[in-house]
Amino acid sequence: MMRSTVDKSFLAFSLLWILVCACSVEKEKLSEKLIQVKVPDFNADSAYYFVEKQVSFGPRIPNTQAHRRAGDYLVNQFKRYGATVTEQEFEATSFDHQNLELRNIIAAFNPEASTRILLAAHWDTRPFADRDSQNRNALFDGANDGASGVGVLLEIARVLSKQDSQPIGVDIILFDGEDGGEREGDQHNSSLPKGLDSWWCLGSQHWSKSKHSKNYSASYGILLDMVGARRSQFFREGASMKYAPHVVEKVWTIANQIGYSDYFVKQNVGAITDDHIFVNQHAKIPMIDIVHYQAGLGFFGEYHHSQKDNMSIISKETLKAVGSTLLHVIYYEEP
Repeated sequence: MMRSTVDKSFLAFSLLWILVCACSVEKEKLSEKLIQVKVPDFNADSAYYFVEKQVSFGPRIPNTQAHRRAGDYLVNQFKRYGATVTEQEFEATSFDHQNLELRNIIAAFNPEASTRILLAAHWDTRPFADRDSQNRNALFDGANDGASGVGVLLEIARVLSKQDSQPIGVDIILFDGEDGGEREGDQHNSSLPKGLDSWWCLGSQHWSKSKHSKNYSASYGILLDMVGARRSQFFREGASMKYAPHVVEKVWTIANQIGYSDYFVKQNVGAITDDHIFVNQHAKIPMIDIVHYQAGLGFFGEYHHSQKDNMSIISKETLKAVGSTLLHVIYYEEP
């Protein structure tokens, strides 16, 4: 019996040593890439402009002119940057029985590349400020909630368009209808229609079950949600750790290596329902969520779903931290 115990302990120690060595090898490779790979600069001023431009259309609420105009602008920007663009139009029913005309916007860069990663954000705005202390029916800008992630991805698209070559293929999906779920604090008895898993994240549910290209796949995905507010921090979200811990490790390690450890905090927190859930469950693409978490308060920040979510909270430094990290992830990836 004592011999068996010693053998098991030795085996456990050996496995731990192998994991430590493997991690060290990966960090050495990353350090080498920091020296060898030329990563384009992420322009925070440009990203800020893209956030501001979206806000200038007004709240991007489905079935409104502001929503349509903003969507057209996003499509035209991607085309301007040389992407292969697909508009996936569809209809969905909201929790309050409204028929919504929605549009997922997909932009492909280097479409011939076999190695691909998927970057995503949602581009719609919630139709009411149900966490606002003054007026729960008010409209709000959604500068952080929606526009910040899209702004970062538009700047990445602009950067990719300026490069002579790219190491891998990059696909950007802007999901629609993410933010129209039930009002916070209200009771709703409406049952979900057949084929719908949640009143939230309508665009990612639709795309994940009916992709724009039948055989589309990617090595992994990264979702951005609320990534522009001043002094934001991004903890390791629970569902990301469940479905794609290797991607979390890759992104947070790179962020820390290039100087953004104050933003990308290596601490685990709980899971949330966001677009990455449905990409993982239905599209079977391991996707993580980079989403603001405020220590002591929880996810999203005190301005979430309120009139405080406007350009006054947007920080170029935060946009830079997220955008630079993503560009390094792209250019460090092996083709």
